[in-house]
Amino acid sequence: MASHASVAVSAVAANRTRAASPTSTVDDRWERLRPIPYVRPIRTTLRTAHLAAFAVLYGGHWHGVAAAQLVPALVATVATGGALVALEMYRTPAWPLQTRGIATLVKVVLVAAVAVAWQARLSLLTAALVIGGVTSHMPGRFRYYSLLHGRVIGSSERG
Repeated sequence: MASHASVAVSAVAANRTRAASPTSTVDDRWERLRPIPYVRPIRTTLRTAHLAAFAVLYGGHWHGVAAAQLVPALVATVATGGALVALEMYRTPAWPLQTRGIATLVKVVLVAAVAVAWQARLSLLTAALVIGGVTSHMPGRFRYYSLLHGRVIGSSERG
């Protein structure tokens, strides 16, 4: 008769084999986070810088500041936003498939559309602002929902 320990070890090994199998329905690669030291302060710093840069960009457009004067704010917004996207895509493979990743890509398209729809810039930037605010404060069951998987992926992440 097998001991409880050997049965437990066999069950764990079977689960690993099933998860690694190409025909398996269990695929944990989407659930795994890549650890990054000090990720919380890095994200907080990048997000704060991103919000400040976007505030200057939005306020400049709101108050009719010349486009040339807004270039530094645009560059800072794109650089900090790009760093946040790179960080999330590295940490969480499912990020671009989740509601939060898709919302970010929509915001990028809206901000880029300012270049071709200058007269609609305030509406486009306001839409990006609203999407960002709503998405970051919605419950995790919506924010971490993966359209590809049809379920929540990685909602327990920290940082």
